[in-house]
Amino acid sequence: MKIIIVGCGKVGKTLAEELNKEDNEVTVIDRRYAEVESLSNKFDVMGVVGNGASYKTQMEAGIEKADILIAVTGSDELNLLCCLIAKRAGNCQTIARVRNPEYSEEIGFVKGALGLAMTINPEFAAAQEIARVLRFPSAIKIDTFAKGRVEMLKFRVPGESRLNGMLVMNIAPKLGADVLVCAVERDGEIFIPKGDFRLQEKDVVSIIAGPKKASDFFKKIGIETHQVKDTMIVGGGDTGYYLAKLLQPMGIGIKLIEQNEERCNLLSELLPKAQIIHADGSEQIVLIEEGVGQAEAFVALTNIDEENVMLSLFARSQTSGKIATKINRMDFDRVIKELDLDTTVYPKKITALYILQFVRAMKNSIGCNVETMYRILDDKAEALEFVVKKSSELPGIPLEKLKIKENTLVACIIRGRQIIIPRGKDEMRVGDSVVVVTTTLGLKDIRDVISVSKQ
Repeated sequence: MKIIIVGCGKVGKTLAEELNKEDNEVTVIDRRYAEVESLSNKFDVMGVVGNGASYKTQMEAGIEKADILIAVTGSDELNLLCCLIAKRAGNCQTIARVRNPEYSEEIGFVKGALGLAMTINPEFAAAQEIARVLRFPSAIKIDTFAKGRVEMLKFRVPGESRLNGMLVMNIAPKLGADVLVCAVERDGEIFIPKGDFRLQEKDVVSIIAGPKKASDFFKKIGIETHQVKDTMIVGGGDTGYYLAKLLQPMGIGIKLIEQNEERCNLLSELLPKAQIIHADGSEQIVLIEEGVGQAEAFVALTNIDEENVMLSLFARSQTSGKIATKINRMDFDRVIKELDLDTTVYPKKITALYILQFVRAMKNSIGCNVETMYRILDDKAEALEFVVKKSSELPGIPLEKLKIKENTLVACIIRGRQIIIPRGKDEMRVGDSVVVVTTTLGLKDIRDVISVSKQ
């Protein structure tokens, strides 16, 4: 596909790299010559220096033949204008990053009026991810499929857990748990486990199940499943506001610490049920006085990564509650992971992933479409949701008669309101949503991972 990216910031760079890997023709636009040249040389993409909202610049970038224009500059207004001009100049699909809460509340109107195929709000997406793990604090990360009816939960096996030493094939019969272990991380190695795989203490395990089944499973292995009762948030920016707004209907008490007095006054009006504290949340004495030691959850959402990391490490020394940390830069992901900060959220990575999902869904999907996509296991694997179409040859064939590629797992079948953790006799039907976990990156169709071969 021919794709134009306007904006060579961190998200633009990530998109250029990932989309180029998937054999797309990528062109980047930015006013900064050095950024355009760097991206062009590093990822072998075309580059145009100029204003992405200029008709002339877009024509130079090839908008007339483009399939998609993605606007991810630092300005919402510029992104929307880029998309508007692209629709008129090239009649292509358009995607805009829109971050302002005022626009977010009117996003349906904005999308319709400008003909946008998609909008993405990094701060709101990050807040959603944090809210999910505060609802289920034992999980390190929760990804959802089938509009929330199926979840993939990532957690660490405790030392005294019943799972320690248990074979994957014995989990269902011994625990009576209708869940599927779909991935395991151990000492830096990644596994898509088969039935004879034996779990160990400190393994980071990803399971897939419906929310109720997942809750039952955690209770059976002795892990707390109740959502937190209260949370302390440091940082009252857009992410902090969105998070507090999501947590209020869940009945979670909110104490939000913000240094800017004007922002505190605004948050007090927007979040009347939250306790807004005007103070410097980076000071240990402030956190102690406000009760960090008694908080069931602590979330660091300042605009400085180093500060968020230090705040989370301090909070971990004070409380055994849930810790969530926002990280903007993606360069030090591996180092940050070694700090064991519990849950870390990368808004820019989430943005890039959502856009990649949309792009892949557009590409030559014959039998099925990519409905949902997550990068898991340090970005070395993907969990994808497909919808089975009539044109696919797969419906009606038991899974045990399908030749499935190595390190690939059909993890779940969603049929209407029924959630099926599949076994060998199960089969896919037209209209089913199917979740696949695989280490083969860049899949666009379920037929890319399964070939019909009766054995």
